Amino acid sequence: MENKVAIVTGGGTGIGEAIALALALAGARVVVCGRRAEPLAEVVAQIRTHGGTAVPVTADVSEVADVERVVATAVDRFGTVDILINNAAIDGGAPIHRHSIEEWDRVMAINLRGPFLFARAVLPLMRQQQSGHIINISSESGVEYYAGNGAYGVSKHALNALGEFIQRENQELNIRVNTICPGMVLTPMAQDSPGLVHDKCLSPEDIADLTMWLLTRQPNLKIGLPVLIQTMANPWG
Repeated sequence: MENKVAIVTGGGTGIGEAIALALALAGARVVVCGRRAEPLAEVVAQIRTHGGTAVPVTADVSEVADVERVVATAVDRFGTVDILINNAAIDGGAPIHRHSIEEWDRVMAINLRGPFLFARAVLPLMRQQQSGHIINISSESGVEYYAGNGAYGVSKHALNALGEFIQRENQELNIRVNTICPGMVLTPMAQDSPGLVHDKCLSPEDIADLTMWLLTRQPNLKIGLPVLIQTMANPWG
């Protein structure tokens, strides 16, 4: 990871924060992006305290101009992009026939359009240098079908497919794509869910550890289907 350049979306809290810290501590130079400036500043301060290199960029991953600005920041500051972590996501579910159009569109914009826009922005760089690694943080909801999970579940199933298309279109240029499907992770977004048993959840660091393992495999190694990581005990009781 030494001197690799990474972009982490949704990097201000939870899984994104843990991945950004792990990357920086391993020697990568990290562009941390998210919608809120204060959490990003705190993460970057942690990284710099430990001697790492990071810059914060406030951005909405569903906006083309914001995505282009994040990628331009990485290139201007560090020269290229070697690693993209598509982590930013929002929750949102209901039975399909009762789903509001506004919520559906917003979930799809963040959870699916965002990873598409970022991949579209970094792939020309990766293809030119004939190397790169994209990791999409999906969900257990992307391999299961939970009634009432609505837009969130559909967006994660689609994200898994997006990653596979990108892999097949670019693997001859030494570009790898992995998709991680975590079960319940104890994050600020999930921690107040009724009935959730915190001790039975995954931690953001568990996902960061798996991410780092995938990033540091030998270049010719392809991990096929989405990687599902769960707890053995039911986190709901």
